[in-house]
Amino acid sequence: MKFVGVTSCIAGLAHTPMAAKSLEKAGVKLGHDVKIEQQGAMGVVNKLEEDDVNGADAIIIAADQSIEGEERFKGKTIIRVKLGQVVSDGEIVLNKIVKAIEAKKS
Repeated sequence: MKFVGVTSCIAGLAHTPMAAKSLEKAGVKLGHDVKIEQQGAMGVVNKLEEDDVNGADAIIIAADQSIEGEERFKGKTIIRVKLGQVVSDGEIVLNKIVKAIEAKKS
């Protein structure tokens, strides 16, 4: 599956990139294509392009605050998760998302 998403924490210094890296590493390990945009103190890092969003099976928003540009995900399946859960174990989060999407399809 292909996932794109956004990570963002209030300070935007540590947990934002940690969560993004956790999801991307989990994607590699589990065989999924994962691209995560980071919104934080450094601005926007790894910005999602329109093609990224259009080709995604779902959008993952792991944030402790509202994110910028959420309107670009209109019409897509959006899954919201707590930032701390992703930092702790992106693999578990990604597996749960995949199971939920597969259950919805059947």
